[in-house]
Formats: sequence, structure tokens, C-alpha cells
Amino acid sequence: MKGDMGMGAGVMVGGAMMTPDKDIVDNAVGSADHTTLVAAVKAAGLVETLKSAGPFTVFAPSNSAFDKLPAGTVNSLVTPEMKPTLTKILTYHVVPGSVTAANLTDGQVLTTVQGETLTVIKNSNGVMIKDAKGGMATVTIADVISKNGVTHVIDTVLMPAQ
Repeated sequence: MKGDMGMGAGVMVGGAMMTPDKDIVDNAVGSADHTTLVAAVKAAGLVETLKSAGPFTVFAPSNSAFDKLPAGTVNSLVTPEMKPTLTKILTYHVVPGSVTAANLTDGQVLTTVQGETLTVIKNSNGVMIKDAKGGMATVTIADVISKNGVTHVIDTVLMPAQ
């Protein structure tokens, strides 16, 4: 569902309109495709951070991305004991600054809030993000603009090396 919409327009994600007047979290909460991510962000205690001024670029795994993880992974990650690990994984999906698809270049290395890097692969097929373990995520919806950054929906959960 890519369109040539102006910056003032919203983008449909998960059956809801994502609009630039809302912050990243408030937009994500509206998406039926991001209930797992929202629950994880809450469990990790990252809601206030992602509601702050930012700006942030978030690579937001869809529910189906989380579903690709081994059975039971999500349920164990959202337990209090796993909060440090969950926080590491989630902050690995966040890059400081507001980086739109047009600003991403092939081979570009992005340093995440977690501290490790992601590599951009951009070609005629679109944009993919490679994680520290060599895993690949495809950007399925780019440039969801929020008042404190930009979100790119991805189809796979990215994993840091540590």
C-alpha cells in the first residue's frame, strides 16, 4: 500500500490511519498488525521513551514477524525476568534520528539505540534490513511519519549479536 502521499497525509497500517500528529506509540497502538510489538514495548517499559521528542526511526516488526520466532519465544520475552533481553531486542529496532526511505542507501550502516548496527540493502526490489546475525527483514510499509519520528514496518524480527 505505497502511495505518493504528501507529508501531511497518513498511511494505513493494520487497518488504522497512522498520522503525523500522533507519536510513534500512539500510531502503533492503532495498528491491528502491531499488537505484539505494542505489548512488548509496554513489557520492556519503553512506552515513555518512544513517546519522547526523539526523533526516532523504528523498524516495527508486524505480528506475523513475531509469529516467525520459535514457539513460546514471545510469551517468555514479555515476562519480567526477560525484560533486559526484551529491551535489548526492541532497542535494536530503533535508530536515533528520523530516517525516511529516501534517506536510506544501499550498504548504509545504522547504529541502533541498543548500540549494535543494522545494514541497509536497497535495490529494485525495495529495502531490506540485515541484522548482526545475518537475518534479513523486508520493509513492507515505509515512511509512516509520526510527530517524533518515522516507522518502517518490517516482516521479520531483527536480532542483535549479543
